[in-house]
Amino acid sequence: MRRSKDCSDLAGTAGQAGGDPRSIEAAAVRLLARREHSTAELRRKLQARGHPQALVAEVVDRLAGKRLVSDERYVASFVHHHAERGQGPVRIRAELRQQGISDGDITEAFAQALERGAVDWMRLAAMVRRRRFGAGRPHGAAERAKQARFLQYRGFEADQIRAALQSGADADEAPPDAETGFELADVDPDL
Repeated sequence: MRRSKDCSDLAGTAGQAGGDPRSIEAAAVRLLARREHSTAELRRKLQARGHPQALVAEVVDRLAGKRLVSDERYVASFVHHHAERGQGPVRIRAELRQQGISDGDITEAFAQALERGAVDWMRLAAMVRRRRFGAGRPHGAAERAKQARFLQYRGFEADQIRAALQSGADADEAPPDAETGFELADVDPDL
């Protein structure tokens, strides 16, 4: 039976696991060559391959000093990639927290993305809604709730969801009343 490259790579590295910092660094660089990793993720992967925790920490710190691994760069890449996939800020933040990224790094990455104009969350929510449900506004409370739940699952905030549900409105339609959420056109003028 032939093993895949990934399995043989893991097996070979686990068999060589030990106290050689050069082999740990080589394994880390191979992982980093594929994609960005956070320092916590890189530590986890190297330890899973059987390398000692103390040496892994030393090697990862050395790589961070050389800027080969950077939590800031990882977070910026993660935010950009997941926003391109149509995920909202709530979901992206939660996934980054699960990966051990500090709230400070997350907040800084979101602020930088907004400064650069890389992400417009309102526009992204509207685009995701349109792609899934079409350009027209939701008809009825059930359809509106369905679309809101979808956007909430995708990780958008309440104000972004409200704006997305209003997108696609024709210019001659009246905006909904802010207090009730009903459109002025829906109200019987005789009341």
